[in-house]
Amino acid sequence: MQCALALARRAKGRTSPNPAVGAVVVRDDRIVGAGWTQPAGQDHAEVMALRAAGAAARGAALYVTLEPCHRWGRTPPCTDAIRAAGITDVRVATLDPNPRESGQGVVTLRSAGIHVAVGEEQEGARALNADYARFVTTQRPWIVAKYAMSLDGKIATRTGASRYLTGQPARADVHRLRDEVDAILVGVNTVLRDDPQLTTRLSAEELDREPRHPWRLVLDSQARTPPDSRLLDPALPGRTTLCITAAAPAVRVAALRAQGVDLLTLPGDPAGRLDLAALAAELGRRGVMSLLVEGGATVHGAFLAAGLVDRVTVYVAPLLVSGADAPGPIGGVGVSQLSEAIRPAVLHVERLGEDVKLTTDLAVAAWPD
Repeated sequence: MQCALALARRAKGRTSPNPAVGAVVVRDDRIVGAGWTQPAGQDHAEVMALRAAGAAARGAALYVTLEPCHRWGRTPPCTDAIRAAGITDVRVATLDPNPRESGQGVVTLRSAGIHVAVGEEQEGARALNADYARFVTTQRPWIVAKYAMSLDGKIATRTGASRYLTGQPARADVHRLRDEVDAILVGVNTVLRDDPQLTTRLSAEELDREPRHPWRLVLDSQARTPPDSRLLDPALPGRTTLCITAAAPAVRVAALRAQGVDLLTLPGDPAGRLDLAALAAELGRRGVMSLLVEGGATVHGAFLAAGLVDRVTVYVAPLLVSGADAPGPIGGVGVSQLSEAIRPAVLHVERLGEDVKLTTDLAVAAWPD
């Protein structure tokens, strides 16, 4: 099953709105076929593994990281392929969290006389597809707030200098995160201050696959993004969209449209800011399973206040910036008492060069028993 999980990781960020799944066919204690989920509309992991195994699949065992689908979608049911291949034993890491699927694939296979066991490496399989679980149970993306800060909680100096707080290993890890998500988001102030590109700047050799550039989103209610911003460069790989409101000045909107900039108009709140719940719902309708929010502090505070942050990923550098006017990573009003503070569900600590990566889940998507 660990081999199947490793294969599933190869599909991460490339399967939406489907989960990233790995599968291996084992006969006489030897792997005779392996596969992972292809982009939506193409083969699922089970079909790839069975095809690779060929005739050796008859009488063999199939290890798969997520319950096989039992109904038609863009492709035929995987349960049909498993039965047709002559598999006699199926080991499933975890049931599908999709209410329309959960448990039905297992029932279908058992009804066909195939032995099915569930639960091996379940924790790892669920962690791998936390975004999928959030998406199919709430119809919105799994949202990760990411930032880098100093030991004293600063994301920049009092003059706004922030490059680079962290070292190369941590920055490379950020690009791996970008490679695995469907979309990445910043506020317009970040664009005005840093003029970022928001691309995945790792090679195929470093990633062991071709790099993927997430859909770039900018929260820009008043259409203030300069037309010459680097992320609006047509030569930049991937896609950029400015999220605006109907209150954005018509002159600015017309200039951006004339330049060919993709604009997404969303409702605004009474203060003129974008309605983040409406944005999350729209992304869900468009099949976006995961969103990486890279700030700044105002944006992070707004997502947190809206209850839309599922995970916080923090890179802590061994620096003391100091200064009352040096900014912190999360803005907004905040809590008034420590008893009101959010207490994370999970905390994972990892060393990256001289820096430390902290990953904490604020919410965990529902999985079936």
